[in-house]
Amino acid sequence: MRILFIGDIVGGPGRRGLARLMPGLRDELVPDLVIANGENAAGGVGITEGTADDIFAAGVDLITTGNHVYRQRDAYEFIDRCERLIRPANYPRGNPGRGSAIVEAAGRRVGVLDLSGQLQLTVARSPFPAADAELDDLRRRGAEVLFVDFHAEVTSEKVAMGWHLDGRVAAVVGTHTHVPTADARVLPGGTAFIADVGMTAARRSVLGVEVDDALGAFRTQMPPRFRTAEEDVWLNAVVIDVGEDGLASGIEQVLRPVA
Repeated sequence: MRILFIGDIVGGPGRRGLARLMPGLRDELVPDLVIANGENAAGGVGITEGTADDIFAAGVDLITTGNHVYRQRDAYEFIDRCERLIRPANYPRGNPGRGSAIVEAAGRRVGVLDLSGQLQLTVARSPFPAADAELDDLRRRGAEVLFVDFHAEVTSEKVAMGWHLDGRVAAVVGTHTHVPTADARVLPGGTAFIADVGMTAARRSVLGVEVDDALGAFRTQMPPRFRTAEEDVWLNAVVIDVGEDGLASGIEQVLRPVA
């Protein structure tokens, strides 16, 4: 089977770019399952029911998130209700939403797990033992293929998670830092890994934010008002091939401008 994972979708420009490119990507790559990180979908920070609906309508099967998932307070009920949207599993257990989901694709049950790093981010539990426990639970629930979105700040923590789960999951893909890294590979045990997939957003920006807004914040150290940048939108993604054994046989980056 083939899984297409799309990096952090930022605001309206990212959602519109996704909608424009998805038909062509489906024809070219023929994915069985499409997953996207949508934690920045609503105006560049957080997600709402409406912005999630836009992502689903574009052809995404499941949305992962991260540290901005709760920034839109009116979305809490939706996050709790929607079975195709997940948040980090190592957040407090009583928080809205769920940390994993199982979806059907190509006749197989795919367990998708969302985790947050603990370095420079706030979590309830270390992602490493949390990964072990949550993956065991997904297997008990009948998952045949396991996929992890590791939403983390620090590259070393992301690389460590790849090695921690090598041979146990089909893929560990990093999100959060919005810059695609050049380390996509299949680890020796058969786990596809990349430290960061990147973003689906304006490249003429600072991580999806208008350049002048970001520069002003850095120069003055004053509270910023960030606007979502709109020029030169690109989609950053990876496509992962998974064998009958539930492990990866290949991973390739997909970096496409929105014409």
